[in-house]
Amino acid sequence: MEQDIINALRRINRAVALIVGIMLFACAGIVLLDIILRRLGSSLGGTDEISGYVMAIATSWGMAFTLLELGHVRIDLLRSRAGEFVRSLFDVFSMIVLSAVIVMIAVKAWPVVERSLTNGSRANTPLETPLIWVQTPWFAGWVWFAVVSCVMTLVALSLTLKGRHGEVETAVGAFAEQDMLQ
Repeated sequence: MEQDIINALRRINRAVALIVGIMLFACAGIVLLDIILRRLGSSLGGTDEISGYVMAIATSWGMAFTLLELGHVRIDLLRSRAGEFVRSLFDVFSMIVLSAVIVMIAVKAWPVVERSLTNGSRANTPLETPLIWVQTPWFAGWVWFAVVSCVMTLVALSLTLKGRHGEVETAVGAFAEQDMLQ
């Protein structure tokens, strides 16, 4: 059951990663076009603003993908020297801490979105972008990361309580240096 949950989350996150990748590629194309136009004496204008928005959105949505691909940095000096059971406890603890932090970020991001929605806020730039257009997908990315993090915490806890410590490491553990070289 836990593996089914992980696989479903991975499928969703890979689809999201593809969409975010297309956004980043399109953003790079717009920046490239603007560079070419500047050489010809013209400009699209606002490409720095647009690329900043795209990076903020890509970052918030990319965090959940990185979590499921075990790509977040973890200092595992003690963990790497411990046995399988202790490593699973470290993994559960790290997931609890990560989930708490990400839930807090998502909770604290909501007032930013709410204020922009209530005030009809626009960027103080030549594009005058309605901030709700940018902040809504940015906020949704943090909420998604919080959901994925909490689900993965429950998965890790479930596997630990069932004594399936090796599966905890596979689900939420840290890649060992030798794993990265293979």
